[in-house]
Amino acid sequence: MSFALLFSGQGNQHPAMLPWIADDPIVRDMRARLGVKDWRAALADPGWAERNDNAQTLLTGLELAAWNQLAPFVAPPAAIAGYSVGELAAFSAAGVLAPDSTIELAQRRAQAMDECAASAPGGLLAVTSLSISAVERLRAATGLALAIRNGEDSVILGGPMAALVQAERMVLLEGAQCTRLRVNVASHTPWMREAADSFARTLENASFHAPRVALFSNAADRIRDARSARVALAAQIATTVRWDECMENVMARHIRCVLEIGPGQALARMWNQRYPTVPARACDDFRSAPAVAAWLNSHADR
Repeated sequence: MSFALLFSGQGNQHPAMLPWIADDPIVRDMRARLGVKDWRAALADPGWAERNDNAQTLLTGLELAAWNQLAPFVAPPAAIAGYSVGELAAFSAAGVLAPDSTIELAQRRAQAMDECAASAPGGLLAVTSLSISAVERLRAATGLALAIRNGEDSVILGGPMAALVQAERMVLLEGAQCTRLRVNVASHTPWMREAADSFARTLENASFHAPRVALFSNAADRIRDARSARVALAAQIATTVRWDECMENVMARHIRCVLEIGPGQALARMWNQRYPTVPARACDDFRSAPAVAAWLNSHADR
C-alpha cells in the first residue's frame, strides 16, 4: 500500500465534521480539556468555535482520534504532513509524540499565540488569482507578511487588522478574490515570534521520538529525528507555511492516493487540482470509518 495522510488546519471546523468518529478515549480526553460534554453542540456557537484555544485543542484531538480509529484497518502510510496546527496531529500520527501529550501541546500552543496576539492583534486573509508580482506589491503597500503559500496564485497573508482591511480593498480592485479566515491571530508571521519562542521552551520538556514514517514539515522539509521535530514545530508558528513544497515532498514518495483528516475538504481539493492523477479524498466525504478505510485500501493497492 502507498498512501499519504494530510492533517487539516483550523478555520473549517463545523458541527457536522467527521460524522463517523466515535467517542473514544482520545475524544473524551479532548472534551475534558475543553470542558464540554458535546463538542458538536459547542461548535454550533461560532464564537466558541473560532476561539483559538478551542479550535486548536479540538482539531488536534479529533484528528488524532480519527486516525486512531482508522489505523487498525489500513497499512501504515507512506508519507504524512500537517497544515498549520495540523502538524501536531501529523507528528503524533508519525510516532513523534504521544496522543495525550499532543493534545496538551495544542493547548499550550494556542495559549502562547493568544498571549502574543493580545499585544499584537491580527488575522489572516486568503488571496487567490493574484500574480506573484501583484502579491509582492500588495505586501509592500500594506506591510502584511506571507503566512501560507499554497501555490503560485494562492496565498494567505497575515498581519494587523487595519492592514488586512486595506489589503481586501486592494485585492478587489485588482479583480482577484480574497477571504478573511476564521482565525483571530496572525499565525505564521513575524507578529508571532514571541509565541514561537514561548512554545519552543514548552517543547523542551516534551518527549519526542524519531518519526516511523516519512514526515514533512511546513518549516523544515523532511523530519528525520526528534531534535528537528522539536525545532520545526516551534518555528512554523512565526514563519511561512510552505504548503506547496510539502505537497511536492509528499508526491515524491510515489503515493497512489491521499486522505485528508480533519474538517472540510480544502487540502483534498488543493491536492486534486495540483495532482489530478493521484486522487485525494477527505474524511468529511464519508459516513463511516469502514468506508474511509475501504476507499484507502482500494486505491492504495492499485
